[in-house]
Amino acid sequence: MRKLFLILPILFICGCTQTVRVRKGDTIYSISRQQNVPVRALILENKITSPYIIKIGQRLKIPTQKTYTVRRGDTIYSIARKYDLSVNQVARQNKLKSPYTLKPGQKLVLQSWDGSISETGSDNISSPKTTSSVRKKDITVPSDAKNKRFVRPVQGKVIQKFGVTSTGKYNDGINIAAPKGTPVLAADKGTVAYAGNDLKGYGNLVLVRHDGGWFTAYAHADKINVKKGDIISVRQKIATVGKSGGVKQPQLHFEVRYKSKPLDPSTYLR
Repeated sequence: MRKLFLILPILFICGCTQTVRVRKGDTIYSISRQQNVPVRALILENKITSPYIIKIGQRLKIPTQKTYTVRRGDTIYSIARKYDLSVNQVARQNKLKSPYTLKPGQKLVLQSWDGSISETGSDNISSPKTTSSVRKKDITVPSDAKNKRFVRPVQGKVIQKFGVTSTGKYNDGINIAAPKGTPVLAADKGTVAYAGNDLKGYGNLVLVRHDGGWFTAYAHADKINVKKGDIISVRQKIATVGKSGGVKQPQLHFEVRYKSKPLDPSTYLR
């Protein structure tokens, strides 16, 4: 789950409405709702990498929607085939429910926005090529911050370590196996920057912003016990272990980041 996380400031819509300027209090999620575009579309359009942090004053491009006016004889199946989309994509983007009845003159959004996001995967995994390109902007952790320590969020066996995996992919955190329902504890005090399941592959996810530019992320949760904006204390229960997001067994995907740089959590756990 990468970059899982983020603090997005509010936007200012520019004259052409094709771009918006981020302002304090905005998040990539709030912007996607305001502009009525999927989170993934906004991330892909602007090449935003995990943890999807945006800065005040930053301009974001708003993806242009492709539309189609339904004609007599059209069906959702024929339209999907014509534009190389799946029926599920067309239905989801237009909030259509079975039996997907269409009317002549009806306007449909036809945009292939369901592709994967670079640096995103069922376990916060991305290809080494993508990850290395992101890391060229390397962010150095100050020497006085290298002694930072976090509480272990859950006890259990590490089933996926940080870094390149045996399949050649990259994990931006660690995955810890634990029984479903096990409490997930905040690794340090901070503010909940995000709590939800908008990012494909992460399942139920909590992102916490800590003092000094630090972030921690907790993914694949069964239940979330906090909401965005909550001030939390160290060791506070923020979620429970689950297997949301497509993983095969109950586990916690845990990330530690300094600003946007993913770090090996094992190095920073007490």
